[in-house]
Amino acid sequence: MATATTRPTKLGQPLTRWSIRKLAAYLRKVQGRVIRIGREALRCLLARRGITFQRTKTWKESPDPDRDAKLDRIEQVLERFPDRVFAFDEFGPLGIRPTGGSGWSLAGHPERHPATYHRTHGIRYFHGCYSIGDDTLWGVNRHKKGTANTLAALRSIRAARSDGAPIYVVLDNLSAHKGETIRRWAKKNRVELCFTPTYASWANPIEAHFGPLRQFTIANSNHRNHAIQTRALHAYMRWRNTDARHPDALAAQRRERARVRSEKGIRWGRRPTTTAA
Repeated sequence: MATATTRPTKLGQPLTRWSIRKLAAYLRKVQGRVIRIGREALRCLLARRGITFQRTKTWKESPDPDRDAKLDRIEQVLERFPDRVFAFDEFGPLGIRPTGGSGWSLAGHPERHPATYHRTHGIRYFHGCYSIGDDTLWGVNRHKKGTANTLAALRSIRAARSDGAPIYVVLDNLSAHKGETIRRWAKKNRVELCFTPTYASWANPIEAHFGPLRQFTIANSNHRNHAIQTRALHAYMRWRNTDARHPDALAAQRRERARVRSEKGIRWGRRPTTTAA
C-alpha cells in the first residue's frame, strides 16, 4: 500500500505514476522484501484498502494583496442582499466545429460526429448574467470581449432591478470590466462592482452555471453556424429558468452551507482555521 501511494520517482523509477502491471513488476524486484502478487489480486487488494485510480487535481493560491477584503465583501453582499446581487462573466472562445461529449447509447455503438479541422466561422464569446435572488440566467454571444459589451451587460442587469435600489455585481478583474467609463456609469447608476481576487474565479457565483451550460449545449454538438449555436444557448437558458429554485430554498441552502462552514471552522474561501471536534 505504501508503494502504491508513493510517486515512482521517489523510488528511483522513471515514471510519473504506477499502472497495475508496473506496480506488480516493481514489487517482484524490490530488494529485501520480494512481493509476488498477480495483477488482478493487486487490483482487488488496492480496492479493499480504499486506494483508487484518480485524476490529479491542481490548485492555485491567489496572490492578490486585497484577497481577503474582496472575498469578505462578496460574502457580505451575498448574505445580506441576495435579491440585489448579480454575477457577470464571459466564457469562450466558441467556435463552430463538431464537439465531443457523452450520452447514452447501446454498448459499443457511441454516437459519432464528423471531424473537421477548418475554422471558417470565426469565434464568439458568451456574455452571461446570473441573478442570485431568483436563480435566473441570461446572456448573449458577442464577437469579442470589450468595454462596450461589458457595459451593455451591466445595463441589462440594472434593467432587471429597475426600482433604482443599489445593486451589486460580482465580476473578475478583466481590464474590460474596470475601465473608467464603466466605473463612472456604475457610480451614476448605483451599481457596486465587487471584483473577485486574482485566480479566484470560484468566488463568482456564475461560474457554477457555465459548466452545465457548456455540457448541455456545446459538448456533444455539431452546430452549423453561430446563429444556430446561439439559439441553442438561449433555448437551454429558457428551459433552465422555468425550473429556477425558489428564493426560500436558495436562502435555506446558503444558511446550511454557512452552518457547515461554522462547524468545520472554515471561513468562506479559506482553509480551516481550527480543527473540527
